Amino acid sequence: MNGLSPEIIALIAGVFLLAGIIKGTVGIGLPAASVGMMTLIVEPRVALGLVIFPSFLSNGWQIWRAGGMGATIRRFWIYIACLMGMIAVVSLTLTGSVSTDTLLLVLGLVIILFSVSSLTWSPPFLPARYDRAGQVVSGVASGLLGGLTAIWAPPMVTYLMARRVEKDEFMRATGVMIFMGTLPLIYGFWQIGILTGPSAGLSLALTVPAIAGFMVGEVIRRHLDAERFRIAVLIVFLVMGLNLLRRALF
Repeated sequence: MNGLSPEIIALIAGVFLLAGIIKGTVGIGLPAASVGMMTLIVEPRVALGLVIFPSFLSNGWQIWRAGGMGATIRRFWIYIACLMGMIAVVSLTLTGSVSTDTLLLVLGLVIILFSVSSLTWSPPFLPARYDRAGQVVSGVASGLLGGLTAIWAPPMVTYLMARRVEKDEFMRATGVMIFMGTLPLIYGFWQIGILTGPSAGLSLALTVPAIAGFMVGEVIRRHLDAERFRIAVLIVFLVMGLNLLRRALF
């Protein structure tokens, strides 16, 4: 696929296994981990194309197992609508035209923002009367980032934390939000040539190690200190983001 050697494909499969472990343990992080690591071995747009189906199908599998998708969509439909609409616009109009250095810069900033905010900051409580506005702002911001980078965790997690969503609902909500947001991303990336027939086939195949890793991560979450693991993962994310920033600027 696109000239990738068997050795590179094996490395990418390992990336998705590790990213799946991260997601299964802490509930989020598959796109950020996989794209961040893949940019060390392939061009950023190749990485964006390959993350599509592992992200889409692993989140579909996650919400199928958790149940309650309908209730989650009803609760967060404003966020989901803003997210999907903005992803469609950005992926179709901006992502294909930005330079590789700009893409690396934005990827690095998004991953740094995600790791630093998750490590150091707990957002203030968002009262229910401001929930609609919070969903609009967060959905638009998520869609802008997601359309460019396939990563929209920072504003999504900030909104859910501000609403003090409990752990099980957090897992369901992030699964639904990523699953629904990936639908327009698939269309947009297909239209601008980031997702092609060969890359789509490889992306589908990479779902296998991603879900296998997710299952391992669930075991880790039950038997190890998930909070310490989360902190270690976020520190690794920070290093990856700084490296992407370095590559973009120097």
